[in-house]
Amino acid sequence: MLKIAVANIIQIIKALNTYLAQRRLSKSEKFGTSAASNKESFLNGDSKEYIEDMYKAWLRDPSSVHASWDAYFRERDYQRPPTLEPVLVKKQLAPTNTPKTTVRTAATAPSVSNPASPKEIDEHLNVQAIIRSYQVRGHLVARTNPLYEMFDINDKTTSLSEKFGKSPPEVIRYHKIESSMMNTPFLLPESTRIGGSETSLPLKEIVKRLELAYCRHIGIEYMYINDVERCNWLREHFEVPGVVSLNKAEKRLLLTRLARAVLFEKFLQRKWPSEKRFGIEGCEIMIPCIKTIIDTCSQLDGEMIILGMAHRGRLNVLANICRKPLKKIFAQFHGLEPEDEGSGDVKYHLGVYAERKNNVTNKMVKIVLVANPSHLEEGHSVCQGRVRAEQFYLNDDEQKKVIPILMHGDAAFCGEGICYETINLSNLTNYKTGGTIHIVVNNQIGFTTDPRFSRSAPYCTDIAKVVNAPVFHVNSDDPESAIYVSKIAAMWRQKFKTDVVIDIVCYRKHGHNEADEPMFTQPVLYTKIKGMKNVWEKYCEAAKQQGIVTDAEINAYRDTYDKICELEFAKAAKETTVRFGDWIDSPWKHFFKNKDMTKCEPTGVSLDVIKHIATKFSTPPPGDFLIHKNLQRILRLRMDMVKNETIDWALGEALTFGSLLKEGVHVRLSGEDVERGTFSHRHHVLHHQTKDKTRYTYLRDLYPDQASYTVSNSPISEYGVLGFEHGYSMVNPHSLIIWEAQFGDFANNGQTMFDTMICSGQSKWIRQCGMVCLLPHGLEGQGPEHSSARVERYLELCADDPDYLPPDFTNLAMKQLFDINWIVANCTTPANYFHLLRRQIKLPFRKPLMLMTPKSLLRHPEARSNFSEMKEGTEFQRLIPCKERASENPDNVKKLIFCTGKIYYDFMKLIKDQKLDDKIAIARVEQMCPFPYDLVVKECNKYKNAKIAWGQEEHKNSGCWMYMHPRFETALKGKRPILYNGRPPSASTASGNKIQYQKELKNLMASIIALD
Repeated sequence: MLKIAVANIIQIIKALNTYLAQRRLSKSEKFGTSAASNKESFLNGDSKEYIEDMYKAWLRDPSSVHASWDAYFRERDYQRPPTLEPVLVKKQLAPTNTPKTTVRTAATAPSVSNPASPKEIDEHLNVQAIIRSYQVRGHLVARTNPLYEMFDINDKTTSLSEKFGKSPPEVIRYHKIESSMMNTPFLLPESTRIGGSETSLPLKEIVKRLELAYCRHIGIEYMYINDVERCNWLREHFEVPGVVSLNKAEKRLLLTRLARAVLFEKFLQRKWPSEKRFGIEGCEIMIPCIKTIIDTCSQLDGEMIILGMAHRGRLNVLANICRKPLKKIFAQFHGLEPEDEGSGDVKYHLGVYAERKNNVTNKMVKIVLVANPSHLEEGHSVCQGRVRAEQFYLNDDEQKKVIPILMHGDAAFCGEGICYETINLSNLTNYKTGGTIHIVVNNQIGFTTDPRFSRSAPYCTDIAKVVNAPVFHVNSDDPESAIYVSKIAAMWRQKFKTDVVIDIVCYRKHGHNEADEPMFTQPVLYTKIKGMKNVWEKYCEAAKQQGIVTDAEINAYRDTYDKICELEFAKAAKETTVRFGDWIDSPWKHFFKNKDMTKCEPTGVSLDVIKHIATKFSTPPPGDFLIHKNLQRILRLRMDMVKNETIDWALGEALTFGSLLKEGVHVRLSGEDVERGTFSHRHHVLHHQTKDKTRYTYLRDLYPDQASYTVSNSPISEYGVLGFEHGYSMVNPHSLIIWEAQFGDFANNGQTMFDTMICSGQSKWIRQCGMVCLLPHGLEGQGPEHSSARVERYLELCADDPDYLPPDFTNLAMKQLFDINWIVANCTTPANYFHLLRRQIKLPFRKPLMLMTPKSLLRHPEARSNFSEMKEGTEFQRLIPCKERASENPDNVKKLIFCTGKIYYDFMKLIKDQKLDDKIAIARVEQMCPFPYDLVVKECNKYKNAKIAWGQEEHKNSGCWMYMHPRFETALKGKRPILYNGRPPSASTASGNKIQYQKELKNLMASIIALD
């Protein structure tokens, strides 16, 4: 605030004259600086011309110059050019309905007879500060909490300072306001829209309108947004008087929608009073809010709405948003036997896909509710991936057709890390979805935890500020305000393509669930809640007073809806089974039709295709693209391999992706540093060495009609990105979606996603997916965290019985794949890697693949394959038998070792060095799950005189041993013992001490060559 008298300003001008005389400023600089040189000096030469230009600018808009210049131009002795007579700024010429009083404002044009006084300048600056205070902090005193005060939700005309005003609101308490100012008109600045068509208002009216805009039942947070256009857009939609209102038709529609939400919960409470259902009582307005968002998005080119939400209110969303038949919802309460595959899930975790006509726009809208486990916000990143994929396949480049809505609980939104990880994706090139509409069901409690114990931030929504998302806090007991902010949120999303948050401040009618007793922990709060009417009843009373609806209409609607529910309840009671297939949230139309589930399409490709892709991948970028000198060497080595018709790991991977792209399969590779590859092996994206942001992506121009290839470095967000890619993979089965951990242990942070979504999705939700997780694995002496991908965890989650031996080995591989929940593998050759990834697409069904990938093998001279191993007629080898000297005379073999992964090469080198390769045979299990019983039995029978051992580099309580041991015993029917060769048990995955590591490795190798 400027509090310097005009006389003092002149003294400052004189004192700084010398400084500015030495440093001549450009006009753009001068306009933003103070009048810091004396008049005589500045009125010479160019400075005189400059001052005249600035004076012109000041006449047009006094706020365009520094406040000291503003005061300077008002002095009597300023000699303005004769052509520049004082004029009134445009705002003062506009008509006004305010009293005919002199408008006190620093923006008033200068006048010799009426100069602005320092007091008037102070008053004007105070008014400016007051307006900004309401915009910045008005939400702090907004009446958004329905539990704090009972008030008339329809009274929108009275100022809060008059209605509640024992003291000034907090937002203006520290600003100097004298009583004489209240009736004085002030010119409204460009930074507010409270005047509507009026350009000046008395301060009393300014405060009143600001309170109605910012301190009533909507609290708006937006002043941190660093885009003036967006801030002004919000002001247009909240500050202009009368904008927050509904017409009669909209109010009747709101009554109907609110009634359905309330009466549905009442019916469930009446029929199943002690059954868990996680109802939405206390926040029933959520249902009309979602419907309003769908209406608005449909009007603004939206075609598909994808919702992610936890369990609270989920059944109501299924019934009233997705329009799932009530009979099917009620049947879930009866505990019926399933008639199809899977174990199913509780009713408030199920998802659904629906396509229906929107009654407001008469347009068809697809609505998807993504299945979600109990882990609250976990499905949100999955939902975002699903949205991004739908946008990709619909060619929705503007990202207006497919809109994500995420529902949050207040405690979960601020407490669960997945929320930040998901929000952080919102503006990243290969992950953004054009903005998400977040709706927070703010129960003001987390299970039994008060907000003061569950978060440090003032609001549960503060996390959204990191992406400049506006936040609308709204009172759940003011339905019209809630509907309005829902409409604005949808408009914001479609216009600006960024996130927006609706914080519905409400309460939870019952405990955490309907069987819970909240009075144990919040007795005072729930004593108050028990006496509250639901929002529909309150709104009905208000609507009757306004002549919107009658008692007869209200009763008729209640009776009609109850009859509908009773009829559907009777139908559900006659059901004897339920179908989990009715709850699929991502149906793949026609994918499973006319397919033989016992046959896999060939995975080999022609040599011409192999040579073409390999050559392209080994050739420098076209034109004058300058690459790093080390990359030039790498490309030369690749080309040498192509000439010799051999491949390493990186080239084998490129052949996999390229051949699928040629066949029209979209390939997406995502993860930390995947473009180059963590171990500098991949180099799918090259960077020009002298031109910033100039990149060349291999595999995008292999063929003129190929599918799209996306390769993208992800943020350091394993949990969120893993969920995103999982959601992406469920949209189209004709796509290869790959997530790579930088090191295999990075997947530890996404373990919840593996446990509850990926490995069990088909069982719970009849939802297949073919995503691939590449998990670099292998003890390389780099310490515990960068050694093990914890393969034992993925094997433990495999749903196969270790005691069951298939009676018939005919076509066993396909039978096992069809029955298993996911695949766990560890390849040792580029060719097998090639076939395994291609098999993901060629199978007649989809299963997730957890693939342990190498580190040292990426450049190992023995880890090579020939073109002939990938040509037509070749396929994936679940087990690679011994091909060394021992296989030539199997009867003389003393020991048969089974192993998996890169340790094979270490074992083989040791055995050859010890000249034991005729006594010890090594077989590689490339696919651990499903377990290759047929191939294991065949190999064991071949070496009938040999001891059988499982060898691994991991510790005994890690790695594959715990999974393999019982299955080997089952395969051999207990007739031959299975030895263990490996490290002893350990709590840590690997030693971080080099000497200890070498000692363990020495002991491991000694056990391998021990024949006694």
